Amino acid sequence: MLSSARRVKVAVAAAGFTSFALLYAPQAVLPQLAGQYHLDPGGAALAVSVATGALAISVLPIAALSEVVGRRPVIIASVVLSSVLGLLLPLVPDYSLLLVLRAVQGVAIAGFPGVATAYLVERLGKTGVAAAVGAMIAGNTIGGMTGRLATGFTAGPFGWRGALYVVTGISLVCAVVTVVMLPPSPVKTGERQGLRDIGVGLLTAVRRPVLLAQYAVALLAMGAFVALYNAAGFRLTGEPLNLSPAIASLVFVSYALGSVSSATANRLSARIGRRQALVGVLLLTAVGALLTIPDSLPLIVVGFLVLTTAFFAAHSIANSWAAAEAPENARGQVGGLYMLMYYLGSSVGGGVGSVVYGRAGWNWLIVAVVVWLGLAVAAVQVGTRMRSAERVLVRS
Repeated sequence: MLSSARRVKVAVAAAGFTSFALLYAPQAVLPQLAGQYHLDPGGAALAVSVATGALAISVLPIAALSEVVGRRPVIIASVVLSSVLGLLLPLVPDYSLLLVLRAVQGVAIAGFPGVATAYLVERLGKTGVAAAVGAMIAGNTIGGMTGRLATGFTAGPFGWRGALYVVTGISLVCAVVTVVMLPPSPVKTGERQGLRDIGVGLLTAVRRPVLLAQYAVALLAMGAFVALYNAAGFRLTGEPLNLSPAIASLVFVSYALGSVSSATANRLSARIGRRQALVGVLLLTAVGALLTIPDSLPLIVVGFLVLTTAFFAAHSIANSWAAAEAPENARGQVGGLYMLMYYLGSSVGGGVGSVVYGRAGWNWLIVAVVVWLGLAVAAVQVGTRMRSAERVLVRS
């Protein structure tokens, strides 16, 4: 028998796998979508951006709903509904309807990332949340990698529609694991927040500079990351590299290192401090992006390995930092705001990055990405300094 804590970790890892596999499965077949529907890279990237944009918009309302109905029902509904929608997605007859269904799927997926961190804090406490968040993000990472690889390798024999069915089938299995393994939230009905309390919690969640810094990291780093991966398939399958879609999709194997770094990143932050660790991995993400500039396949591979490993470490540190700093009356709101910014970054940054790549090429995309990561570093520095200044004023 698994302990309660291990059941929680297994369940949230499976839910993360389901959510991220479904959310990003189309990313590996964007060139095929562009070819079938006669789209430029920016138009094809909408298959990812509309889902992440809808998710971003839905995160806060769903986080508020979880304060009323509980975290577990929201998570269960999320993984089940998003998987069912995945079965419907390949059946739509044209690209416009595909985008509509992807937006609806994004809303369904929002139930897991919008409340997962708050659920973990309530189940495991602030001292145990860092390791659990790492396990959750590892599941997210493996799900994202598997979804992309599965579509990339099966799109050849089955077409992009059949490839999406393969991913959905795997996701359904993980959804069942979540339903069976996820324990209920310990929050009692009488303790759940009303609308006024939710509003107060939301105001609290945007008043602390250290929390604002984590939201900025989520927005800017995720935008940079998705922008690079949205354009990766076009660059690898185009001139001068000319890789096949299946071989090009191997770039997503780098997610395996991301799953390791996300699960272990908080050991680094415990050793050298959160600020130093977060700044360091953000800078390392930028270094990885810069390594992909030359038209050298080995350097591009190394660059993606470095930037993926560093990005997921940054996400893990920022997410657990936000969870640990969240006031008790604003846990759901802090988790919701973090995920709002995270997926807003995915939607807007990924879309803008695809347009930059389509119009100006890879090198200018790297310039944009490095600027975004530099702004994230600045936000961490400013946010932590303001927090230190507040503490000095309180003590004096």
